[in-house]
Amino acid sequence: MIRINDSITINDWEVSESFMRASGPGGQNVNKVSTAVELRFEAARSPALTPAIKVRLKRIAGRKWTKDGAVIVTAEKHRSQLMNRELAEEKLVEMIRAALVAPKRRVKTRPTLASKRRRLEAKSHRAGIKAGRGRIDNE
Repeated sequence: MIRINDSITINDWEVSESFMRASGPGGQNVNKVSTAVELRFEAARSPALTPAIKVRLKRIAGRKWTKDGAVIVTAEKHRSQLMNRELAEEKLVEMIRAALVAPKRRVKTRPTLASKRRRLEAKSHRAGIKAGRGRIDNE
């Protein structure tokens, strides 16, 4: 069972792990021991997450979100399988915690009259500078 916060916990049936050989350093064991971890979380079927959280999680996960609604997290940083399991679990928890935070709604504002005037004055000033860069007539 993975604990996200006080109110949300993920059950064991929602998460599955598979192990494979990691790329990169590993010494003599690199071709023998499966230390890399692929953690698969069935996010779409999870009863612990609300639909709004699932939508935000899908956006955060990006390419890690599969067509059947699972989030796949991989970890192969460490040479130890146990440490990679913990790392993959931490990545998943961070992703879900980020999805828990609802973004603030943007309040539309209009530019003030003074800011419009300043912008137009700056534009005309800049246009004058650029117009002065042209060829000088002999008249």
